[in-house]
Amino acid sequence: MADPRVLVIHNRYRQTGGEEQALALHLRALRNAGVEHRLFERRSAAAGRAQAGVAMLRGGECADDVRRAVGEIGATVVHCHNLQPLLGPRALAAARAAGARVVLHLHNFRVFCAIGVAFRDGEPCFRCRRGLTAPGLVLNCRGNLPEAAVYAVALGRQLRPLLELVDRFVAPSAWAAGQLARLGIPAERTAVLPHYLPDERVAAASGAADGTYALALGRLAPEKGFEVAVAAAALSQVPLRVAGDGPRAEALARAVDSTGGPVELLGPVDDARRDELLAGAAMFVMPTVGNETFGYVALEAMGAGLPVVATRAGALPEVVGDSAAAPRGDAAALAARMRDLFADSDARARAGTEALQRARTFSEPRFRDGLLALYEP
Repeated sequence: MADPRVLVIHNRYRQTGGEEQALALHLRALRNAGVEHRLFERRSAAAGRAQAGVAMLRGGECADDVRRAVGEIGATVVHCHNLQPLLGPRALAAARAAGARVVLHLHNFRVFCAIGVAFRDGEPCFRCRRGLTAPGLVLNCRGNLPEAAVYAVALGRQLRPLLELVDRFVAPSAWAAGQLARLGIPAERTAVLPHYLPDERVAAASGAADGTYALALGRLAPEKGFEVAVAAAALSQVPLRVAGDGPRAEALARAVDSTGGPVELLGPVDDARRDELLAGAAMFVMPTVGNETFGYVALEAMGAGLPVVATRAGALPEVVGDSAAAPRGDAAALAARMRDLFADSDARARAGTEALQRARTFSEPRFRDGLLALYEP
């Protein structure tokens, strides 16, 4: 087979998140493998709400630009990350018309769910499925009825074209692939391709035995369950540092005040400070109450040599190991694991070394080989 030429397309979110990180890792793997490629992207932040809504209803607004980009590099594959709102199925149709195979990377549930995370009212929600989108409108999941109506109509219209246009779907975990199949994505056309950790993000050895606190970091969103970690810190009396910002920041501060636990809220941190926090931690806590389709921050913590105390939420057991996962939303179980690890530096050293070894299996060569297999006709 001739070497693939890949056009990577992506609609950047208004707020940068994990999907942009996955995109950067994808581009790095292509570059290191010597695969000819180009990035085509649009940014939601550059579009007004009205423009985004119209684009959603039309199924995208960039078809001609995508067609030209395919022709300019003679792309044999178009690999799409986020479609919405500006790319849409029309971009994929243009790619197919120009002779490229289409790969759609599903990092979340955005082709079904108006908010992507499939979480509401404190628990996972998969009411919208197989083109049925009315629940998202009835429940006003967007928090804005006109927007909720746009997403309900647009997502309902888009599923069938996507199923016709996409040659291969990609999920970052076996759990995500299974859940997507239950929602309406054909299992026989879905490949599992876990993310990878670059070599420079893998520590030479674990320093968890010398750590002095538990660490949690990420976007402070309802589905991430940071309140559970705060409650677990109060129960265990293990010092906990929480780094990040998001819509639950004020509620989390109130939870810290009410529990009186040894918790320090650090707010958003830059990459250098993040690395310092990982280096000084005894363990990493990931208290998700929603569902993780992968949980990349847990992999980063493992690469830093930290034992991960996580919940059994979506794909997390695949990443951290089932024995490291506690029941979702169970602060007492989380606290017990934190307390046991914090009290035993030898156990932390062993668990940190095991985490490091596990992190090394999520390698770039493994990702590269899986990626190139996707591109074979």
